[in-house]
Amino acid sequence: MMPGLRTLWLLAAALLLAAAPAWAHKPSDSYLTLDVREAGVDGQWDIALRDLDMAIGLDQDGNGELTWSEVRARHDAIAAYALARLKLASGGAPCPLRVTEQLLDNHSDGTYAVLRLHADCGGAVSALEVDYRLLFDIDPQHKGLLQLRHAGQVSTAIFAPDSARQSLQVADASGWRQFGDYVRHGVWHIWIGFDHILFLLSLLLPAVLVYRDQRWEGRTTFRAAAIDVLKIVTAFTLAHSITLTLATLGVVALPSRLVESAIAASVALAALNNVWPLFHGRRALVAFAFGLIHGFGFASVLLDLGLPKAALLLSLVGFNVGVELGQLAIVLLFLPLAYLVRNTVLYRRGVLGLGSCVIVLVALAWLVERGMDVKLLA
Repeated sequence: MMPGLRTLWLLAAALLLAAAPAWAHKPSDSYLTLDVREAGVDGQWDIALRDLDMAIGLDQDGNGELTWSEVRARHDAIAAYALARLKLASGGAPCPLRVTEQLLDNHSDGTYAVLRLHADCGGAVSALEVDYRLLFDIDPQHKGLLQLRHAGQVSTAIFAPDSARQSLQVADASGWRQFGDYVRHGVWHIWIGFDHILFLLSLLLPAVLVYRDQRWEGRTTFRAAAIDVLKIVTAFTLAHSITLTLATLGVVALPSRLVESAIAASVALAALNNVWPLFHGRRALVAFAFGLIHGFGFASVLLDLGLPKAALLLSLVGFNVGVELGQLAIVLLFLPLAYLVRNTVLYRRGVLGLGSCVIVLVALAWLVERGMDVKLLA
């Protein structure tokens, strides 16, 4: 295979990897709060109903809609499934968990079962050992987001298949440790935030080209392409950092459905511009304008995770740094490959043209789903 064609295949594969999950279920999170009190632990565990339905089956009539009676009928099964996948211990001795109450609550991405928990550790707790295994066997992208509270202090942890067992000091509210946790979560979120990735890619695809005389031509230097990418990424970063901060601090709030619908529309418009250039020379301005909306999307994730008051600024900055590192990894993968194949017909018509059309269709499906609360993509 010729070097240029091999590079094109690598670029196409990278784009497919980014776009393919658009049809998959959104990677899930659960939200666990544990409050250490004397010799016991009180807690609350929010688990998405869609995840529980996938794991143990809640939709008894198979009509694709869950009712309160269907969920209530499976309370015992929900409790048994959850408790089998969460173990607490203190000083090497187990802290038996039980569910004291089950409720429902709405999060930004749907309805969650709320399990109120209690554990008796039989003595003072200085370090809590947590073994978290929820959904890892059926969804390896699942994350468990923990807030650990003790004597007015809050610390956080993120559980994944490679970090399912963690020992947490109940008085460890180290800001820098939490900074690192939020950096990792920011990187993870941008990598699973397929709408954010497709928006960024839609703006980056023409960066190695110039629209001249009604046609796309390859840029003459890598430096020119890199400068164009730098302008776009900087504008997007600045914009979403502004609204991420304002929304997280509670200064500005927008309805979740409006934000998610606007993000889908931004993806469609950015990709459509690659087929019918309307604002080719102003893509950085577009990145800034729509980046303000994407910042509200990032904020919804951060608000669901929860920010420890003792390390509010560090955690907020850490999450944003993680998002930027995730973006940087995408750019470093994309730009050299795209520049090498920029002059090929396959890049201009295949990757840019056809790829952008596919992104438009996916984004329009998202827009209908989010605006009308229906399911089009499996």
